[in-house]
Order: sequence, then C-alpha cells, then structure tokens
Amino acid sequence: MYEFDVDAGSKAALYRDLLKATEAVTADEPDAVANMANAAALLWQYLPDLNWAGFYRTVGDELVLGPFQGKAACIRIPFGRGVCGAAAASASTQRVDDVHAFPGHIACDAASRSELVVPIVRDGAVLGVIDLDSPVPARFDAEDAHGCEAIAALLARRL
Repeated sequence: MYEFDVDAGSKAALYRDLLKATEAVTADEPDAVANMANAAALLWQYLPDLNWAGFYRTVGDELVLGPFQGKAACIRIPFGRGVCGAAAASASTQRVDDVHAFPGHIACDAASRSELVVPIVRDGAVLGVIDLDSPVPARFDAEDAHGCEAIAALLARRL
C-alpha cells in the first residue's frame, strides 16, 4: 500500500510531490500497463477539477485507450485527429482552453470543456499520451503542462 504526502499548497509543490509519487509507484515495476494504471490513479486523486485522467497508447498509426480514471472513453484515435491525435502527431503538448473551439475535437464526455494532452516520447518515438480533461474552461495552464511533461518524461523510461 502506498501513502503519499502531496502538498497541494501550490502547483509547483503539487507537481513536485506528484512526480515523486509517480516515481515511487513505478520504480521497480517493468509492466507498462501497471505503471500507467497507477499514474492515472495518482493524477485523478491529486489534481483538482478533472473529469478524466488517463493514457492512450501508440499502436501502429493510432492511439488506443489505456488505463484511465473517469467515464468510459473513445477507444481508438487516429494520429492527427482531436487533441490527443494532434499531440501524438506533433509530439508536442496540447493545452486547449475550450475544446469546443478545437478543430476536430473528439467529444468522449460532453461535460469536458478544457484538455491537456502530453506526449510520452522516448528516443524520438511517441509511446502514447497523458490525457487530462476538465469540465472547467481554461482549467490548465503552463504550470500544469510543465508538471505533466515531467511526469511524461519519467514514464517514458518506465513504459
């Protein structure tokens, strides 16, 4: 059983502690699915104002649903389609304040208003993406992106 002391006093402290917790639950585990499952649980537990937190894995030329917390989700997303597909195709973080204004947005949950998608890249290849959805418009800022990019960098070595 894991217990973590996550400081929610500031975003910097929250992401520092969340990274340490992710490192702890993935340190000795070689299974990618187990590591994504625990990371999704940590993101869901400690990040406020989310309605979905999880992963899409790269399989061929599309993203396939991985471990997550939240409502049932879209299963397959082609590279380049929607926010997740854009992050995978460009290998760059996508921070969207209003998903309804994003061309080609895929609405898995109509309650979602903003989204943050961070690619997990190792040796130039996109292994998958971290996907966070929120019912709050403009929920994610640069600090959220930076914190999740650090988690993605850690996970790139553990998947």
